[in-house]
Amino acid sequence: MALVEACLNGNRRPGAHPALPLTAVDLGAAARAAVDAGAFAVHVHPRRADGAETLEPGPIGEAALAIRAACPDVPLGFSTGAWIEPGGPERIRELVAAWDARPDFVSVNLHEPGAPELIELLGELGIGVEAGVTNALSARRLVDAGLAEGCLRVLVEPREREVAAALVTVAAVDAVLDEAAIGLPRLYHGHDATAWPVIEATLARGRDVRVGLEDVLVLPDGSPAPDTAALVAAALTMR
Repeated sequence: MALVEACLNGNRRPGAHPALPLTAVDLGAAARAAVDAGAFAVHVHPRRADGAETLEPGPIGEAALAIRAACPDVPLGFSTGAWIEPGGPERIRELVAAWDARPDFVSVNLHEPGAPELIELLGELGIGVEAGVTNALSARRLVDAGLAEGCLRVLVEPREREVAAALVTVAAVDAVLDEAAIGLPRLYHGHDATAWPVIEATLARGRDVRVGLEDVLVLPDGSPAPDTAALVAAALTMR
């Protein structure tokens, strides 16, 4: 049966939604609610006191401890997006290596510089990797660079704003992975206008999906979503 991962906040700006969790305490509460709604794992972007995203060990540790206290034994993931910290791939690896409270997994965008080196480091640290694939080109990079062996699953995340184009990208990514016999689990999600169509199309194939305030602020009927837990519940109903 298809699983649903909850993405609690992403890079949404403070105030983008009344229930957007930013502090460690709020992340813990939102994670608990999403898990109670049926999420099998949670993915978050920890923030500094000013609400900005960060990979610094302090806020990372605070978020990890709060979420793990609220949701023991639930897989926890963070982002390592290149935009989060200035300084380039070397700085990101330096910060990740300094984490004391480590997540179970992180997402690594394969189209960003330094992805192979970061995946290697994460393997040494015992942190799982969601390989972020945005199109067939990045899927091909996963295959050709032999990176799949170091990954937990593939995160298929089309960036197109039009639904038809996003679904074409999903099919193209699947074609590359299928041709190469990549057996990793795949987790699919869209963003805003494409979120629910991508979820619906991939759930129909029995595939795992991701949903939360990071990806979409409305329910499938277009009404405002109260929180990530409501979005998870809606995806499970759709399943």
